[in-house]
Formats: sequence, structure tokens, C-alpha cells
Amino acid sequence: METNLTAFKRIVTGHDRDGKAVIISEETPSRTYMVGGPNGAKFHEIWNTKQTPALIDSVSADSETSLILGPPKQGTRIRVIDFPPESDEIRNLTKEQAFEHFKTMKGEHASKADENAPHPLMHKTETIDYGIVLEGELTLIVDRGETIAKAGDIIIQRGTNHAWSNKSGKICRVVFILIDGQFEENLR
Repeated sequence: METNLTAFKRIVTGHDRDGKAVIISEETPSRTYMVGGPNGAKFHEIWNTKQTPALIDSVSADSETSLILGPPKQGTRIRVIDFPPESDEIRNLTKEQAFEHFKTMKGEHASKADENAPHPLMHKTETIDYGIVLEGELTLIVDRGETIAKAGDIIIQRGTNHAWSNKSGKICRVVFILIDGQFEENLR
């Protein structure tokens, strides 16, 4: 398995006391989490907003200290996920084990695993998610179908029950922008 991915920085801008634009920080994201153990997906938490419209102030900081699956209510989240090739360990997760994976991200309510699910990590969030594949390829699995997204492809995931599966032999890196949403009544 190829594991070399290009390092990246998070660059944050803001305003000084005179209202002039400044660079506040330029660094490798410090909040990273391994989900599913040492061979699981690596989440790089980049930034979130607590509301929309987003408050633009002089100097904001990312105040979260843990991994949370979805964006804040009425907010947004951007993260990068490095998906390793899927192992038998993931493909054979029980409903209870899948639930525990989502629980590590405070997302247990999203887990939709059951014996009839097309993938054990099926989940559904009340969000619009934009996924941009930077490197590799990833299979998007939904209730009734699947498709492969490759580097350069953009996925618009609209609150659907879904899972991600890396069926290739290389790590796949995807940027996700998550936007809090609200289901139409018949989709709840």
C-alpha cells in the first residue's frame, strides 16, 4: 500500500486592530484523529463556523478539542480525510462495531448499519457535504448503487444514506466541506 501523501498547511487570515488583512496562522493542521485504529481513516480537522451567515471577526480560533462527525448546528465544517485501502476488518464490522466507530466522532445517531446494508459504515447526516477528491479514488456507496470518484471529481452528498469504501491499493485523500441542513419532512 502506498502511504506517501503530500503534506499540506492550513492558512488562516484575519484583521488587525486597524482592520487591515493579516495572516493569523500558517501551519500543518494540529488536530488529527485516527478513526478505526492504526489502519483506519485519518481525519484532519481544518476549521468550522458556528453559524451561517458565518461571523467574520478580527481573530477567530478553532475552539474544538475533539472529533465531531457533523458541522455545528447552523454552521459549517471543513476537513481532510485520508482513506486507506479498505481491509477485511472494515468490511466485516458488526452493527455494534460500526456504531462504536461513529460514537468516537459523536455521530452514533448517524449510523445506519444493519444486516441488509450494502456496507457496514452506512450513515446519514442532516447535511449537504461537498467532497473533492485530491488524490486516489474512493467508492461512494448508497442504498441503491455505487460509483467511483477519482482525483479531481467532486461529490455533492445531499443528506443521503451512504458509506465510503477505498477499493484501490492506494490511500485516497478527500476534502469535505459539511454544511448543516434540514431534511424535508418526508426524508426524516
